[in-house]
Amino acid sequence: MDELELYLEEARELMTKSLNHLVSELAKVRAGKASPNMLDGIMVSYYGAMSPMNQVASVTTPEPRTLFVKPWEKSLIPEIEKAIINANLGLNPQNDGQQVIINIPMLTEERRKQLVKQVGQECEHGRIAIRNIRKETNEQLKRVKGVSEDDIKNAEERVQKLTDEFIAKIDAQLKKKEAEIMTV
Repeated sequence: MDELELYLEEARELMTKSLNHLVSELAKVRAGKASPNMLDGIMVSYYGAMSPMNQVASVTTPEPRTLFVKPWEKSLIPEIEKAIINANLGLNPQNDGQQVIINIPMLTEERRKQLVKQVGQECEHGRIAIRNIRKETNEQLKRVKGVSEDDIKNAEERVQKLTDEFIAKIDAQLKKKEAEIMTV
């Protein structure tokens, strides 16, 4: 594989990573339904060390508007409740002595609009990341020695096609998430 192909493959990998990161960030945005990954990123104090929620408890959704957080050790229940409250997700955890129960409130119209705006900003960060990858790749392509200008132009066109493809994927994620949020 020649040097130009390597740069193109590297650009595809970086763009794929950016898209995957965006998808994982969008999964954390609450769309009115309970989802275990809503609690991703919440850290719980476990014997003095901060641990991710999914490493100290199982998170399930028995009903569309309810999350159950069942800790591996019952002594963690107060720590889990504290971590959820401190995460500022607008959730109010309660416990029944065995697990933490979180009822997901209905979203107001105003809150839905805020979430759509937040999702739009996340997607714009994703688009910027893709365009930065395009720019860096094009700069790398121009520095390749012993290659004709036509080959470099063709490679740049392929980078642009790749960029367009990934931005279209981001736009599709945006539409999907907006529809999910605005569905009552």
